[in-house]
Amino acid sequence: MIKNKKVSLADIAMALGVSKTLVSMVLNGKGDENGISKKTQERVMELAESMNYKPNQFARGLRMGRSNTIGLIVSDISNPFYSRLARSVEDAVSESGYNLMICSSDESEEKEMKLLEMLINKQVDGIILSSTLDSTEHIEGLQNENFPFVLIDRIYNDFETNTVVVDNKLGAYEAVDFIINNGHKKIAAFVISPAHISTQVDRLEGYKDALKKHSIPLNQYYQKVIPREEIYQTVCQILTEWKTDHMMPTAIFVANNQIAIGSLEAIRDLGLSIPKDISIVSFDDIDLFKLYSPPITSVIQPINSIARNAVEILLDNIKIKDNSDSLIKVHKCLQTNIVVRNSVLKLG
Repeated sequence: MIKNKKVSLADIAMALGVSKTLVSMVLNGKGDENGISKKTQERVMELAESMNYKPNQFARGLRMGRSNTIGLIVSDISNPFYSRLARSVEDAVSESGYNLMICSSDESEEKEMKLLEMLINKQVDGIILSSTLDSTEHIEGLQNENFPFVLIDRIYNDFETNTVVVDNKLGAYEAVDFIINNGHKKIAAFVISPAHISTQVDRLEGYKDALKKHSIPLNQYYQKVIPREEIYQTVCQILTEWKTDHMMPTAIFVANNQIAIGSLEAIRDLGLSIPKDISIVSFDDIDLFKLYSPPITSVIQPINSIARNAVEILLDNIKIKDNSDSLIKVHKCLQTNIVVRNSVLKLG
């Protein structure tokens, strides 16, 4: 047996005294169609196993038009939601015998386009994407080329393609409805930039729907878009203005866990107390919220289910790509849950 060296087709061919082409045909399951005897095929398979031969997946992918690799682009890997999602996708992909390339666009449209180009040039078999882009031109190009992909978390409502999302609107509605049912009427909403992404649009709509249901007038003064690069500074400024104007809300619904983290820090540094001075509920649950004092009420997304549904849909498309002019289109909308902790004060 050859040690300390990856066994190649040439090694097996030399040991058997046959051609490398013959070994390749047998190992790729093409022995019968090329008239290779069963006995010779058995000899090749047995020796390959005894020598612990492992095929070069990249070379094999070039021959078969497959790389056995899937690309994942998330918008911000530093966001705990996306890091946990990436881990769940990796687990599901690995169980299916594929490799995963994980990329982060850092909420940059330019970087996202470069990552898409890079993954396609690397001949990945499909892509799972949480997009930052405002237009559908890039995914229309993928769809026109019959290239397998699935959009997760963020979608384009007017574009039909494979998607796996949660019901962001309903999740936000239930969170704000919970706040209102605890006696609050002056409720602010923080969404994160870029505000055009579907998650933030839908969560703000859920906030508005809850207020409307309870006949609470909308107040634009309480609806804020928080720039991703300056969350803490912006929230400090907003809270200070509210306090100065004697317009402090009794509760805040934050539509993103990163805003929630920055808001908790700002509230603390301004000497305010949760929930005595202000109540807070976050969309997305992270470990910090369980440990914070008081623990933070949050909307939980089924991260593992998002990942597994996306991988399943993508692999189904990869399998049928060679035999179909049009890939299947599946839209999965999963439900969220609210975990009630101690960050909302009951008024009245």
